[in-house]
Amino acid sequence: LFLIQLFLGNSSRFIAKPCAINLGIQDSGPHRAQPNAILEKVFTSITKSPDGKRLEGLAKQLDWDVRKIQRWFRHRRNQDKPTTLTKFCESMWRFTFYLSIFFYGIRFLWTAPWFWDTRQCWYNYPFQPLTSRLYYYYILELAFYWSLMFSQFTDIKRKDFLIMFVHHLATIGLITFSYMNNMVRVGTLVLCLHDASDFLLEAAKLANYAKYQRLCDAFFMLFGVVFIVTRLGIYPFWILNTTLFESWELIGPYPSWWLFNGLLVTLQVLHIIWSYLIIRTAYKALVRGKV
Repeated sequence: LFLIQLFLGNSSRFIAKPCAINLGIQDSGPHRAQPNAILEKVFTSITKSPDGKRLEGLAKQLDWDVRKIQRWFRHRRNQDKPTTLTKFCESMWRFTFYLSIFFYGIRFLWTAPWFWDTRQCWYNYPFQPLTSRLYYYYILELAFYWSLMFSQFTDIKRKDFLIMFVHHLATIGLITFSYMNNMVRVGTLVLCLHDASDFLLEAAKLANYAKYQRLCDAFFMLFGVVFIVTRLGIYPFWILNTTLFESWELIGPYPSWWLFNGLLVTLQVLHIIWSYLIIRTAYKALVRGKV
């Protein structure tokens, strides 16, 4: 986990930031609100979006126009938003990791027998060897998701904070639980499948921050297709099929079997929610002509 954090910090400083500057992305924030102790106290202690009655009261107290106070609160809210440079750097290191770990996973699994025949995940279970390449693949993924879990509280706050928190919990639980129960073969399939679309979304964000609109649209549409195919097609008919049915047939159910599959089904529920959001965004993009 420490090495992951060190890598993320250095990549943002020495790679992402110079790339952003070369693309013309400036480290300039939004217009800052005029310093005002009374309005700042209301903003931090009471509400960030005062209603009409409170606005009128503040206008009388400060002898300001109501629209001026509304403008102050708008500027103050925007002041807390991260700069485009900050968002670019965050997406840059995520793109780098997702792309690297996806190709590592594909290269590793290409020679693995369970990649071509999922029933191999359960033959001789639980007496299956843990190779060094498989071990490092698992540890890297686990460290990365722990890093996401902790950094979620300090990174850019987004509307899907809660659902992402549930996702990180389920993912960390699955990686840890499958490792402890030596279900690492099927675990590698789940990890690689999820990494297949994530780097495309980060690429779309990078193009958007750099104002390459057509490239952004292309990456997002490609991301949407890959996400829906992998999460609503391959995942339930390939992954869940082997964990629910093939494992039942070959090794039979046991107490931890129910927990393992419960976590996998939780991920599928999140896939459905995200697919709906992606389809809705793509539809709006087609109507407006851009993402």
